[in-house]
Amino acid sequence: MDPIGDQKEFKGANNVSYPYIKVTLNNLSYYIELNQLTRYRDMDQLGHRWLTALKKNLQNKLVLEKNFCFLGFADSKRNLRHLVNELNQSVETINAFDFSPAYERIHPFSVDDFQYSSRHPIGKGIKKHTDNGVEWDISTTLGKRLKHEACNVLHNHFEKLQGTAWQLSDYYKQANLETKYAIRQLNNICHEIESWVGADRKKALEPEWMRPSQITTFLNAPRYDLHDEDFDLFKENRYDRELGGVYLHWSQVGKTLYEVFRDEGAPKMTDTLCSEINHQKYYSGEFDIEWGATITEEQHDFKKEEMDEYRAWLQDNGYDWQDPKLSLGYIKIGQVDLDESFGNRSFKLIYDKMKDNLNIKSISIQGSENYENSFPYTLESKDWKQIQIEGLRQGYESRTMR
Repeated sequence: MDPIGDQKEFKGANNVSYPYIKVTLNNLSYYIELNQLTRYRDMDQLGHRWLTALKKNLQNKLVLEKNFCFLGFADSKRNLRHLVNELNQSVETINAFDFSPAYERIHPFSVDDFQYSSRHPIGKGIKKHTDNGVEWDISTTLGKRLKHEACNVLHNHFEKLQGTAWQLSDYYKQANLETKYAIRQLNNICHEIESWVGADRKKALEPEWMRPSQITTFLNAPRYDLHDEDFDLFKENRYDRELGGVYLHWSQVGKTLYEVFRDEGAPKMTDTLCSEINHQKYYSGEFDIEWGATITEEQHDFKKEEMDEYRAWLQDNGYDWQDPKLSLGYIKIGQVDLDESFGNRSFKLIYDKMKDNLNIKSISIQGSENYENSFPYTLESKDWKQIQIEGLRQGYESRTMR
């Protein structure tokens, strides 16, 4: 049941109404209040340009990527066994294609390749200070942890097979549509696995700190260059994440500096690692939502400690924390109205409502003009992969460039 009628209005200064976004799931709707970046009608502001891009995605009825959408929900039907089965279907498709020159055979994966058994102790690592910086000893608490090696292998295959948004690989260019889709899935499923394993472990250890999120992307959504002045916006929010916060989507291939620091154990940068890093330079009419509890540097000592270590790691590796072109942070573009949409601000209560409604039925922008698109297919449909493949037919890239 939709808890709110369609007549809801958001009003800003001088009682002027401004647009908002309504997202309808199976049995509930939630509303996104846009922040000042998008409220005002300066045509050159990033928020206005982003909202215009989202309108075009809805008007052009682009296919919503439902499989790579709700990440980090430990109770999702898309659990590790399900994801590995899907991954191996993509591997089989890629192995069957006759590339020239031939591409190496990708070996099928198993559940055990990605997650340590729960027979190991489940707990926190031990922080140690060494000559190389801060290191975490997790050798005695491996239970349910992610095995990074298989993810790195998968990422490596994906990057060799697809290339980058600005330089597609020869393998990707010659692949047929089904194989292009399978290559795309290597990356998507890898990120789904990373998120699910992290959530599964958190559920066993610290369920209140699970980090579920929503990645709202469309097949063949155009990308646009960020303007020079946009990069300062990364410094406004940095790496704070708020429950219901809506953030600019990362719409390119590669790892960020923060991901390398966080996921790779703050390593000393090498030429190989540097080649994998990209700084955000595009935006699209797509968005991410944080469904985990709020974590900010100002309010949480552990986040402040992590950021201090991150800043020190950046400096040790020759990166300037104040350099806007490094895109160090997340640009916040809106906030889910939690009180109106869910009746409370409790992570646990919101999670319990969300976990049974992990399917987007429609997205609309409501204001002086309304834009809406419905997405009737579900992941229960037998033809959902074919629907996505057809959605990609308009362009061979995962997203086109303008």
